[in-house]
Amino acid sequence: MSPLMRSAGLLPYRIDSGLEVMIAHPGGPFFAGRDNGAWSIVKGVVKRGEDDEQAAIREFEEETGWPAPTGDWLSLGETVLRSRKVVVAWAVAGDFDPTALVPGMFQMHGRSYPEIDRVEWMTPIVARTKLGDAQGVFLDRLETHLGLNSRE
Repeated sequence: MSPLMRSAGLLPYRIDSGLEVMIAHPGGPFFAGRDNGAWSIVKGVVKRGEDDEQAAIREFEEETGWPAPTGDWLSLGETVLRSRKVVVAWAVAGDFDPTALVPGMFQMHGRSYPEIDRVEWMTPIVARTKLGDAQGVFLDRLETHLGLNSRE
């Protein structure tokens, strides 16, 4: 049996009047008309011989055009998507301007598309409706670590 595909990603967060997280909407024609359940943390495939943290940094930079946030990374552990892909994530404090996104591009059927077409800051309550079901656990773990609970 071949090993499961593994992705690593970052979940930037900020606290102003309350907790907000930055999540991404995937680019390309398949996701163009999809919203709730289609969003994701900024993540990508861990290459053979690459460690998870380096993959998270590389993917964040490739997909957004921004340097990965520095500072204390909070481990959010792993989750398994319906596709059986394992996703490992970290939360890190940061503040990015979504209008300054410079996404990486991919080719499909001879056309070029952005890997992600937009990012937005959202409260955890809104982000839970946008993220695929399996990734909501990252929000739960971040809130627990920060001593917050948006579900109350």
